[in-house]
Amino acid sequence: MTATGNQEIIQVRNLVKRYGDFEAVRGISFEVKEGEIFGLLGPNGAGKSTTLEIMETLRSKTSGEVIIDGISVDENPQGIKRIIGVQLQTSGFYPGLTLTESIRLFNGLYNTSVDPKELLSRVNLEDKARNRFRDLSGGQQQRFAIAITLINRPKVVFLDEPTTGLDPQARRNLWELIRDIRQQGTTVILTTHYMDEAEVLCDRVAIMDGGRIIAIDPPALMIDQLMASGFTPEKEVRGASLEDVFIRLTGHALREA
Repeated sequence: MTATGNQEIIQVRNLVKRYGDFEAVRGISFEVKEGEIFGLLGPNGAGKSTTLEIMETLRSKTSGEVIIDGISVDENPQGIKRIIGVQLQTSGFYPGLTLTESIRLFNGLYNTSVDPKELLSRVNLEDKARNRFRDLSGGQQQRFAIAITLINRPKVVFLDEPTTGLDPQARRNLWELIRDIRQQGTTVILTTHYMDEAEVLCDRVAIMDGGRIIAIDPPALMIDQLMASGFTPEKEVRGASLEDVFIRLTGHALREA
């Protein structure tokens, strides 16, 4: 898991978001490198979703600076929208449309022309082109939602808890899709409550709590630092997890419902 380059594509500096007297984001600063998978982690209410929405131009900030690929969120939010992809919630799709019809609809919204067959092939849904969105399994719906983020050929993709509610097989297959997106040169920013997911996917993570970033580093380095501090796990750490056992026993290949 290595970023494709050292150039910073996102700079967040002294970002603050207040709601009256409540400060949801408290002067955080961080950078994201081009081609990196970068995780924003934290408990509910930590401020990560607010931070994500400000970066996506979906929520205004109180103060600070956000720059994506040299474009300021203050000076040119429309310019930022043209170079990012934002994962829609499944409720954001017309359930009665086929996948091909949905892609053509979003082609019109983005004023672009993406071949539906090619896009669906990229997320392993080419055989579902004539299926309606509502007839897909949960994992298929999530893969299609990620496919839609790629329509405008973005430089940065934002994924907010993309594997929540999926079974282990669907979750692992979505990991492979996220890796493939990065392999094509796209920077990925994701939030997740699954620490194993962040450990496997992310080049670096920022851990937020109470509106502040309390740590930012590669996951492996964070774990090494914890162990060096004298930390003792509650139980013996094995070389595999129960999820690995489940995947091995039930098969890792994509399954249709």
